[in-house]
Amino acid sequence: MVIKIVNDELTELLGSESYEVNLKSKPPALVLMVGLQGSGKTTSSAKLANWIEKNKSKKVMMASLDIYRPAAQEQLITLGNQNGIHVLPKQDNKKPLEILKLAKKEAEKNDFDVLILDSAGRNHIDEKMMKEIKEISKFTNFTEVLFVSDSLTGQDAVNTAQSFSEKLDLTGIILTRLDGDGRGGAALSMKETINKPIKFIGIGEKLDDFEVFHPDRIANRILGMGDVVTLVEKASEQIDKDEAEKLQKKILKGRFSLVDYAKQLDQLTKMGGIQGFLKYLPGMTGLKEKVEQSEENNDIFKKQKAIISSMTKKEKSYPDIVKASRKLRISKGSGTSVQDINKLLKQFKKMSQMMKKMGKNKNFENIMSSGQLGDIQSLMNKNKLQ
Repeated sequence: MVIKIVNDELTELLGSESYEVNLKSKPPALVLMVGLQGSGKTTSSAKLANWIEKNKSKKVMMASLDIYRPAAQEQLITLGNQNGIHVLPKQDNKKPLEILKLAKKEAEKNDFDVLILDSAGRNHIDEKMMKEIKEISKFTNFTEVLFVSDSLTGQDAVNTAQSFSEKLDLTGIILTRLDGDGRGGAALSMKETINKPIKFIGIGEKLDDFEVFHPDRIANRILGMGDVVTLVEKASEQIDKDEAEKLQKKILKGRFSLVDYAKQLDQLTKMGGIQGFLKYLPGMTGLKEKVEQSEENNDIFKKQKAIISSMTKKEKSYPDIVKASRKLRISKGSGTSVQDINKLLKQFKKMSQMMKKMGKNKNFENIMSSGQLGDIQSLMNKNKLQ
């Protein structure tokens, strides 16, 4: 009962509801990214562009207004090129306002729906910086002015947010490196201090490590209650529907092979590995920390995939035939030890047995196809909060 009260209060403090980016304007919708240098602003610009293209099916363009930091424009261009996002080419000997006008003109000419502008940051707040950003923000109507902050800077992040809020009409906050801020203190303090919604959070280095901020889910994480809803959402993004249906049929027939196991490893890797998986599960904080500290766990997927790749087609389908001589051959081919192969085979055998039991369960097919996985979190919370 006490935990439930704390959970409800935390959710209320964090904002009660989630907010997405506002793109309601005549194209292109203009989004201005502001913040200090080193806050993750440039990377967040690319993450936001990627999120909008994937989730809103919008055509996005990016432009860097940073003429001060060495290679700042090149960094955004590289991120864009790596992920298929259009970026305004490098502009030499131009002021930020001139670059903004040029970017807006190009976005209009090429029918882009959204233009994300990465403004210059500084190592500290100064009058010159604030004056420049203020001029940029007044030049045109921005649908969003998002303050990007590193959650690990703690109270400094809150003070910086307040300074920006006093000078600019901020519309929301993006908190980066929230995967490292176990207690979520920055999120709590910032929302309370400047009274602006936290719209997105960065939870890792990859472009897909970017989420809409859900107060109730973050409250669950802070209290160590996990976040199964987000886990299910991430899984649905990474898992191919046709492949999932094929796997379901194999499980029902008890035909789970090492090829299928390797595919599961690939999908788990895309979701951030064991650490990325565990952080969303209730009560797994301690285990997650142990996994992060273990180099063996960090490399285990690579080893297991190498072992499976070194097997013949027959060995992958019938692992019971993998005896001493075959293990030596596979060991040499994969650059691993016989002990590593034994661990994999033992782990696979346990998983196969579990899959067979699941296949015999009459309710399994209904559970897999019901689409009610989102209710798991509320059921877990109900049990934990009582």
